[in-house]
Amino acid sequence: VQLVESGGGLVQPGGSLRLSCVASGFTFKNYGMFWYRQAPGKERELVADISSGGGRTNYADSVKGRFTISRDNVKNTVYLQMNSLKPEDTAVYYCRRGGPVDYWGQGTQVTVSS
Repeated sequence: VQLVESGGGLVQPGGSLRLSCVASGFTFKNYGMFWYRQAPGKERELVADISSGGGRTNYADSVKGRFTISRDNVKNTVYLQMNSLKPEDTAVYYCRRGGPVDYWGQGTQVTVSS
């Protein structure tokens, strides 16, 4: 199993980024997927999740209305579209596969700063 995130970077407040997580080594369409983030000195927190078919999504209150999780079960990829970014969104963002065994990506850094 491999999860590879990309799309992070430096962006100004109010800007947008789209993160991608490409999955391999398992049947992607059978698993719910999650995006987490961890800011310096803070615990890792759940940002958003999506069901295996993509029909159900959930968001942390802090990102509702600004972030959108989606998936493409043909491309084996889960996305996190992040709009109206704030400095407090600065963190390393990780994707995780659901199921009885945890698998995590290596993370991608998002920095929101002017």
